[in-house]
Amino acid sequence: MTPEEFRQLALAQAGAVEQQHMQHPDFRVRGKIFATLGYPDEEHGVLILTPEEQAQLVTAQPEVFTPVKGAWGRRGSTIVRLAAVDADTLASAMQLAWRRIAGRQT
Repeated sequence: MTPEEFRQLALAQAGAVEQQHMQHPDFRVRGKIFATLGYPDEEHGVLILTPEEQAQLVTAQPEVFTPVKGAWGRRGSTIVRLAAVDADTLASAMQLAWRRIAGRQT
């Protein structure tokens, strides 16, 4: 998976737009971030999942998914190793992240 493929999957989500936060491209729906690209470096992305979704993905594929360090990780922010993830797995995980944010009421 390349950074551009990550970007394309993120932008394929309904209502998704690309912006920037802390010098990294991020992807938002309804003004809220559901994914970030280039954190902690160019070989990774981050998905904003629930802690339960994160635990399932990390348990199933620890070579692909890792919690972000600290409080953000405990809340579900999950690092994705781009070189290790396949398109179907990332598409499913991206959908979870998008749904978590898109389904929120403001």
